[in-house]
Amino acid sequence: ARHPAIMGNITPAPLRTEANSLRAGVTEAQNPNSARIDELSTLAIVQTINEEDVKVQPAVTAVLPQLAQAVDAITARMRKGGRLIYLGAGTSGRLGVLDASEVLPTFGVSPEIVTGRIAGGYGALLYAVEGAEDSAELGAEEIRTLAVTPTDSIVGIAASGSTPYVLGALAEARRRSALTIGLACNPRAKLIEYSDIAILPVPGPEIISGSTRMKAGTAQKMTLNILSTAVMIRLGKVYGNLMVDVLPSNSKLIARQRRITAQACGISEEAAAALLARCSGETKTAIVCHLAGVTPDEARKRLKAADGFIRRAVQTG
Repeated sequence: ARHPAIMGNITPAPLRTEANSLRAGVTEAQNPNSARIDELSTLAIVQTINEEDVKVQPAVTAVLPQLAQAVDAITARMRKGGRLIYLGAGTSGRLGVLDASEVLPTFGVSPEIVTGRIAGGYGALLYAVEGAEDSAELGAEEIRTLAVTPTDSIVGIAASGSTPYVLGALAEARRRSALTIGLACNPRAKLIEYSDIAILPVPGPEIISGSTRMKAGTAQKMTLNILSTAVMIRLGKVYGNLMVDVLPSNSKLIARQRRITAQACGISEEAAAALLARCSGETKTAIVCHLAGVTPDEARKRLKAADGFIRRAVQTG
């Protein structure tokens, strides 16, 4: 259910308003601990930056309940065929695209299922696209192009929480009854009004005022890593702490797949390689086949009945 304070239809905010400037607060504020950083020695500079970075982890710890709520809500929708879609601008957009792109090799999820979009298009991953983040309509158009449905989960990422591109995307996603999640580093973020779940790690003002690629960026990356990894665990893509849906797309990952199979089954890597060959290179099938003492075909049937969870598949029968 939507929070009563953020129910109803939302109209994207104007591009620049005094209220939005106030909301930017924390991420634009000056940090007194670095007020004279330009006068410090090199060692003192890096020490000062490091001392500020220590504040990121407690900020993420403070939002773990909201993170857990988001994980459960996303997982429920993905089990029905929904997608996880990140949207952001600048550093926030780059971090969303990064997290989405790493889900495929790690957990074997296609880029159509977990994907990221950045204001200005993928060219903005390398170069700033001026003005792209200032358009709420561009964000809304992104959602329309993706043909977002009620089973999808949209994560809008903005350090200040007031980026029009992100607000426009969340507003359109909400209009389509998708799950909307806002990730910002500002307790007064505008995107709270657009989000079913707001995740707000607040590590405080940056060492260089407004440079949110620093503490805010680190907090966002930590949060996204936790979010996507926890969702994948809840979807059965981890056995113990092994990434059993790893996509063996290069020599390093092929070796990792063999090692994972060996560790899960308690056998040598040579035996694991032979087992994988017998199971058409399917890690989960190989593990269930060995642990349950069944044929590859029976292992596949068990995995299907267990929604891909190895532990359940082994205990079946």
